[in-house]
Formats: sequence, structure tokens, C-alpha cells
Amino acid sequence: IGYVIAYQPHYYLTHPLDALAVWQGGMSFHGGLTGVFVAIALFTRKRGIPLLALGDIIALVAPIGLFFGRIANFINGELYGRATDVPWAIVFPRGGNIPRHPSQLYEAGMEGLLLFAIMLALYRMGARAHRGLMSGVFLMGYGIFRIIAETFREPDVQIGYLAFGTTMGQWLSLPLIAIGVWLIARAQNGARTS
Repeated sequence: IGYVIAYQPHYYLTHPLDALAVWQGGMSFHGGLTGVFVAIALFTRKRGIPLLALGDIIALVAPIGLFFGRIANFINGELYGRATDVPWAIVFPRGGNIPRHPSQLYEAGMEGLLLFAIMLALYRMGARAHRGLMSGVFLMGYGIFRIIAETFREPDVQIGYLAFGTTMGQWLSLPLIAIGVWLIARAQNGARTS
């Protein structure tokens, strides 16, 4: 749904049944995150669990899934980077005969390994005592790292570059940073929880 709304709304308005063809791609992290949030909210409400308490646990391990997802993108030769002449550039079969940034590996390193290291360090320092802090750091960290990585990633062909040479992924990451900052401020201003 996130991909349909953010990346190809005009196409899916005229071909609505194609939105069900998930085997043809059309995945969007930001849409998936929204779906996960809705699922967590429904689950915690039904079970009487504090939303941010479970969110903090999920935020701790989410970078592991992001790491493997980006490695899969690399193996599949999808979501490749922009043309470059850096020594580690790769020619992706779907990207023509042009050497490109292995942006999937940049994302695996930042959104996966580095963000997991940050989350694990926070956990070990007792961040879970401040409900929502880990969720906020995850959202802010992911948003920042995604914006950085998108400067090396080829934009979606159907959208291309947006205002100021930005991409849709960068614009969709801005609200994550804002929500993350809000959650961090809220957690630091609130009382410690058990």
C-alpha cells in the first residue's frame, strides 16, 4: 500500500488489480513500517501491553532484518546505486554496462550494522528504562541513514529526482526523523519506567 500511494499512484489508479501482484515487486520500507506499526498497535491494545514497551524491543532487533534485506537487494541486483567511477563500483545486470555504487551495501552497513550497534549500546546502557527512547533512536537513525544512502542510490525510474535533486525515499524519511526526535524528547522528559 505504501508503494502504491507513494511511488506509483497514477499507475495503480488506472490498474488497481496490479496492486495485488506483489510478486512483481512494489515493496516500500516506509509502507511496510506503517503496516508493522498498525499491527503492533492492534496487538498491544488487545493484549494490554504498553505500545512503546514492545516498540522498543522491536526497534532493537529491526536493524538485523534491514541488514539481511539490503544484502538480498544486493544479491538480486536491485535498488542499485548511481553511476560512479569509484574503485569498488559494480556493474549490475539490470543497471546496464555502467559501474554503479553498491548502495545496497551502504544501506546494509548503515541501516543494519551501524544502527544495530547503536541500538545494542543503548540497550546495554539501560535505555529501555526510558520508554520510547529506543523507538525514537531507531526511527531517527533509520531516517538519517536512509537520506544519506539515497544520495548514492539510483532513484526510482518512474519518479526520478524531486525538488532540489532529492528522492522519494529521502522525503519519506523526513517524518521518521521528526517522529524519532519527538519520541526521544518525550522519553528524556518523562519519568523512568520499569
